[in-house]
Amino acid sequence: MAVRTKDYENLTDANIQRVINLLEQETPITKKEACEILNIRYNTTRLQKIIDDYLDVSSYREKRKSQNRGKGATRAEIKEVIEEYLDGLTIADISKSMYRSPAFCKAILDRVGVPSKLPKSELSKATSRAEILPEQCVRYSFEEGEVVWAVRENKVAVVENEYTLEYQKTMAGLGNFDYEEAYGCPYYRIFVRDSVDMSKTLFPYVTVTGYSGGALAYDLGSLRHLEKYGVNLNT
Repeated sequence: MAVRTKDYENLTDANIQRVINLLEQETPITKKEACEILNIRYNTTRLQKIIDDYLDVSSYREKRKSQNRGKGATRAEIKEVIEEYLDGLTIADISKSMYRSPAFCKAILDRVGVPSKLPKSELSKATSRAEILPEQCVRYSFEEGEVVWAVRENKVAVVENEYTLEYQKTMAGLGNFDYEEAYGCPYYRIFVRDSVDMSKTLFPYVTVTGYSGGALAYDLGSLRHLEKYGVNLNT
């Protein structure tokens, strides 16, 4: 929605709709109480503008959803859903911005083979990668610089290097551990991408940060198959 808000104000769509419902009930709340729920200063003019703007946006959103209902996904929509999901947006947020239903967006992700963000409780119960990753994502090895899905982190990551015996010999303190013999697959150092809002920091143009970690090949998923949909994995 387009309402200007301050950090302490609670002007989410859900909270504004809650206030509208309370104002329209048989015994309505006062406008002062409505302002308190929204956490804004008592100002009936601003309260009404917030409500009016929300209703205008909601009406437009429903109109656009109605226009899109029954229409198949365009190539541009498929690309947008994939990229925004990999960037960390929720399906609810993506569907809202695209004027499509959450089921529509989820169906795209499932169809093209985008890994799901699973809670740790589900990850711990899985006995094979087939229960965690779509078939298109399953690979045994990865290349340096390759963009992948880090299962345990529920985020996109970049492979930095493989911990081969030769590599470990060049790095003091790494030891000499044979991951393939121990676990049946390679082990990689990865950089996990972590999208954050940096607009209120000294680095307003930074949109992606991250942290280093490690992962077995079994805990990584290939994303190469998504490139055919126009997705740029390197941004």
